[in-house]
Formats: sequence, structure tokens, C-alpha cells
Amino acid sequence: MPKIVKISLYLYAALLLFVFTHHIHSQDKVQKIDELIQKYNTLNQFNGAVLVAEDGKIILSKGYGMQDFENKVPNNNETKFRLASVTKQFTAMLVMQLVEKGKIKLDGKLTDYIPYYRKDVGDKITISQILSHTAGLANYTNDSKFMQEESGKKVTPKDFVLKYCSEDLIFEPGTKWEYSNSGYFILGLVIEEVTGKTYEENLQENILTPVGMTNSGYENSDKTYENKAKGYSTSFGEFKPAKFLEMTIPYAAGSMYSTVEDMFKWDQALYTDKLLGKEYKEKMFTPVLNNYGYGWQIIEQPLGEKKLKVITHSGGIFGFNSLETRLVDDNKFIMVLNNFENGNLNQLTFGIVHILYGMEAPNPKRSSADELAKLIKDKGIDAALVEFSKIKDNKEEYVTREREINSLGYTLLQEGKITESVKVFKLNVELYPDSWNVYDSYGEALAETGDKENAILNYKKSIELNPESEGGKEMLKKLEGK
Repeated sequence: MPKIVKISLYLYAALLLFVFTHHIHSQDKVQKIDELIQKYNTLNQFNGAVLVAEDGKIILSKGYGMQDFENKVPNNNETKFRLASVTKQFTAMLVMQLVEKGKIKLDGKLTDYIPYYRKDVGDKITISQILSHTAGLANYTNDSKFMQEESGKKVTPKDFVLKYCSEDLIFEPGTKWEYSNSGYFILGLVIEEVTGKTYEENLQENILTPVGMTNSGYENSDKTYENKAKGYSTSFGEFKPAKFLEMTIPYAAGSMYSTVEDMFKWDQALYTDKLLGKEYKEKMFTPVLNNYGYGWQIIEQPLGEKKLKVITHSGGIFGFNSLETRLVDDNKFIMVLNNFENGNLNQLTFGIVHILYGMEAPNPKRSSADELAKLIKDKGIDAALVEFSKIKDNKEEYVTREREINSLGYTLLQEGKITESVKVFKLNVELYPDSWNVYDSYGEALAETGDKENAILNYKKSIELNPESEGGKEMLKKLEGK
């Protein structure tokens, strides 16, 4: 008998040691993640809230930086942020619920559900194609003039679809992939027509209430929301309130708000059949083209010797951006919500993934685009470009990213600094001569100056590098007067 007791004590001691060691390792992991996020916040590459979960349990849920800079209100893990295009997965879920109930058919034509939509287009495209961005629908947010001049005006879904989402198809349905906010806006109207209820009512009754997402919803511009983050843009390194956006404009393509804690509830619900049966969930998470399913991107991410299955979506809207990452094979989840437009969410999330799998996270570097913005403000564009040539070669301290230089170019363009904008876009062409997008942006800026000849040359180069750039082709037609 004493011998048995002795062995049991040894087992008990070993178990205690294992639990204690595991707890220390978990604490170390959380500390590393927290320190990494703090670095990004210090470098003005992140300002918001982050939640990280493993095995269905939250290990970090925290706010960083300011919810409201003017009133010095800090972000926290219950701060509400605009989700932007992360909304699309909720729209896709509402559609699939109706498919499961037999009220919508995936191969049904658009005109089956919106009979007043233009027949020559609506008879050709299916609900499945709209869900997967393969319908050939244009994208209303690609029209920079519309986003600047019309995005503050309240609209009804029907009027908006008929006016802004009824253009000619940009390719034959099912043959290509092109991201379309217009498509998901249309899906919101389909949901309303089929159910006789508003998109907001459908969202609340069929997803938010069943999941217990009490701090999430469809945002209405004429309402105030407690503990909601203000959106910011950055201009020459300084935070300033973002441009006003009437929330009927993004609608079912991007008008939701949520918190990191509520988004974790959503993630966990997707592992169950509470909202949708297995057969239909598998359809949502099966790529059609370009690694995109229904409202989700599904990719394999190399990490060391592993390949991780990642189900993800990002979002960007005036003053906010977001990135949701589901590592479904290992039940890990990362939600990053940011209340300014230029956060470096991809690299931050990638660093967190490294730590979760026991690897060292790459250290964040200063953005050379941010430094260029400050130099333009302090020294003017020409002197700034001379200084920038030295900075970009300092790869130990700075990183130069095409999208950040492009974003700076558009910031300058929107602020009426046309000359500076053109020179920044030209710099990006010199830095990334094999990128179709930089020529497209440079062409747009040149067109703003009235330099039609060089704008046409740059759009042609862009299309040469990317023959599927339908937006570029449309702009070229306009410039050439065809």
C-alpha cells in the first residue's frame, strides 16, 4: 500500500510540473505576441485591438493605441470597429442559409430573385458566380470619382443597384475572377427580396442573435454607438479623422461593425452546425477561382516546413482596416481590427503566426513610405526624393512596399497635391517596373493633370503586364474617346 501511494505521488508531482511548465510556455508566448504588437503600434503601423486564440481558448485579447485621439480614449478588447469587407462572409452565410432552406438556388439566375434587374445581364449570371466574384460584375468602388463625390449620400439598396451596379459585364460569367463590391451589394438586395425583411433584420435574427454577438451589427450613419472607434487616415505621419462615409454605400459588402471578442464567437460557431449544415459550409470554404470560395479566401501558407490551411478575409474602408485569420486544422484564430487606413496588418498577423508555432517573429521595420511623407512635408517633393534614395537602401532599418508608396500617392492626389502625387507614382514605377498596378495608378494621376498622352501610355503598359485588368481597359477607352 505505501508503495502505491509513493508512485501516485510521483505521478502527481510530474503532472504538476507539466502543467506549470506548459503555463510558463503559454505566458512566454503571450508576452512575445504582446511585445510584437506594441512594436507595430510604436511604429504607427497598427492602432486597434487584437485577439489570439488557441484550441478554442482566448490567450490574448487587448486594445492598443487610441479609440479616439482627440479625446484620448484608448482602444480596448470591447471597442467596436468597422469590419469593411469582412462583412462579405456574413452576407455569404445569409445567402447559404437561404440556399439550405430551398429559397435560393446557387445556379439560379440573378433575375430569378430581382426581376427588375437588367435582363440581358441578370439572365446570364448565377448566385454562385456572384458569391465567388466570377460573375463579371464591375466594382463601383473602383470609380475614384464616385468614392469622392457620392460616398456621403444616403441611398436605398434598390435605387443603388439600379444606378451603380447595373453596368455591362466586364467578362463572360464563370471565365475569370474579379473582386466586386457591386456583387455583394446585389446579394444584400437578393436577401431582402427573398425574405421580405431588411438585410439588417436578417443579419440580426439569423447570425448575430444565435451566436451571441451582442456588440456587433449593421451600422447606421444616423446612430451613435457606445465604445465605437473613430476612423482615421494618416497624412504625412499625422492621424486625422477619416472622410465621412454614408454606411448605406457599402451595405452588404461592408457595413458591419464588431469587436475582436464577438469575432471569436463567430469563429467558434463556424466549427459547429448551429448556423449552417456541413454540406453547405463545405461549399462556402471550397475555392472556385483565385483561392476564393463564398465570402472567404482559402489558401495554403508555407511556414518553415509546414503548410498551414488558412481561411481568411481582409477589409478596408475609410478610416479602418481589418484582417481575420482562421488556422482551421489547429483551431487557432487571429482577429486584428485597426482604426486607421494604413496599418500593416498582414505582417503583424504573420508575426503572430510565427510565435504561435514556436518560431521567432520577424521584427517590424520602419516604413520608407512614412518617412517619405514626412520629408515631403518638411522639405518639399524634390528634396524628399533625394533623401528617399538613401533611405530605401538602408534595408536593416527600413522596408519599402509598393502598396504603401501607392497609398501615399493617392493621399497626395486626394489632398490636391497633384504635382507631388505624380512624382510619387513615377517613383513607384521606377521601384516596381514589373507591376501592372503602379502603371495604372501613375496613369490615373497623369490623367488628373490633363496629360492624356502619357496617361494612355501608362495604361497600355499596365494592360500589357495584366491583360485581365478590366478597370484599366475601361479607363483607356475613356481616355482614347472610344
